[in-house]
Amino acid sequence: MEEIWILIKYLFLGLFQGFTEPIPISSSGHLVLVQDLIGFEFDGLGFEVLVNFGSLIAVLIIYRNDLIRLVKNGIGYILTKDDRQKNDFDFILYLIIGTIPAGVIGILLGDAIEDLSTTQTVGITLIITGVALWLIRNLRGRKSDGQLNWKDAIIVGFAQAIALIPGISRSGATIVAAMFLGMKQETALRFSFLLYIPVSLGTMLLSIDELIGSAKSPDVWMGYIIALLASVAASYAALKWFMNIMAQGNLKYFAYYCFIVGGIVLLIVLT
Repeated sequence: MEEIWILIKYLFLGLFQGFTEPIPISSSGHLVLVQDLIGFEFDGLGFEVLVNFGSLIAVLIIYRNDLIRLVKNGIGYILTKDDRQKNDFDFILYLIIGTIPAGVIGILLGDAIEDLSTTQTVGITLIITGVALWLIRNLRGRKSDGQLNWKDAIIVGFAQAIALIPGISRSGATIVAAMFLGMKQETALRFSFLLYIPVSLGTMLLSIDELIGSAKSPDVWMGYIIALLASVAASYAALKWFMNIMAQGNLKYFAYYCFIVGGIVLLIVLT
């Protein structure tokens, strides 16, 4: 019976992390809330990275055609200097530029950011996320993929770095920044989630030793596999749902959610 409960726990954690990762409500903030307020314990950073990798797989599946085109045209431009492929080559460069801020800040300030993983911080930052989503709820940009520049990449990159703080949604921060810069919804979504790929891959590679060390038995590995598959499925469904919400212009509902949860958390902490 205990083994079944453990597998159910891993299934829940995979579904929970997978569903909250793509949508703008901060998966890291919700992890803090689940642990502190409900007492549901996670198995350390290695496990968190594993379920985040499940979200990465879902992103790769959904954006596979964009990725194939970018790689094909990026390499093609290097070899032939065909101007028809330059926009995709530039887009790759902007993704690289946008990845740098989060990587540098994560390395330099990782311990300080870890100290911010408190329930009170998450309550405050969820409300901040809600305000940001509320401000862009009616924006309709005109800037498409081929009209981006290095300044856009840097600004969205720093927004991703700010989202290292628990409660600040990564997808929310990057999409808010992208739409404030005038990007179309589709371009903002694509740039945000393609920007997630190198960060997630880098984190996974840096955490392989810890992940292997945390799985000390076949039963744990079975739980990890269940959590990974659940994360892939939940992330895929959540991202597809979020893309539909964006197309309908209903970001305000995520803002409402952040206001309500953030407010409840602060009431609990401060009373």
